[in-house]
Amino acid sequence: MTSTDTTRLTGAGAAAALALGDDALILSHRLGEWAGHAPVLEEEVALANIALDLLGQARILLSMVGDEDELAYLREERSFRNLQLVEQPNGDFAHTIARQLYFSFYQHEVYGELARGDGPFAPLAAKAVKETAYHRDHAEQWTLRLGDGTEESRSRMRAALDALWKYTGEMFQPVEGQGGLDLPALEERWLTALTGVLDRAGLDLPQGPRTGAWAAGAGRQGLHTESFGRMLAEMQHLHRSHPGASW
Repeated sequence: MTSTDTTRLTGAGAAAALALGDDALILSHRLGEWAGHAPVLEEEVALANIALDLLGQARILLSMVGDEDELAYLREERSFRNLQLVEQPNGDFAHTIARQLYFSFYQHEVYGELARGDGPFAPLAAKAVKETAYHRDHAEQWTLRLGDGTEESRSRMRAALDALWKYTGEMFQPVEGQGGLDLPALEERWLTALTGVLDRAGLDLPQGPRTGAWAAGAGRQGLHTESFGRMLAEMQHLHRSHPGASW
């Protein structure tokens, strides 16, 4: 299945595709920012591969709604429906891993449920669930290494988990067109899996609030954090500067 042989969705289906596609697109761009800056060469390749997987998912999902390039590069900030979690800056390496840990475990559960259904996202989800299993394993292994490493790595990982925790409640808010997802069950599985990884890493599950007026459903409603505008300007700069250009 490629981005050119998809069926266009409308209404609630399009809203769901946009939410899933924007999550993948924005996180792909954030991970791409590590190119040339990752702590070791092997990790640079790993993050680039994850970014490419996400970009492939984004292309298919955005093509279900309209022209993928227009949707990626010509929309204004308030039109994006991604989670606030995925737009968070990379921070230090522990922040990137904490963001990956929270999101990849969530995304794997979402695609697992969608793959078992018969809706328009089932073909994509059947492929993506295998990719997200790798993403989840990558985040898990790094969480174990940082949590069970030095006092410095453990301290940074703990700080990163705490800092991003407040953005995780939004993942389990209902999204138009995703009515087939059992969100309470999905959240319970996410918490159980996350707790297991953190226990083995010698880290605690953060205890702060995960939902609130400042976060719950905000990204899905087009409300984004301060850093998102700067990221979007960089991501869209080339396309907007040379409209209609081809290689």
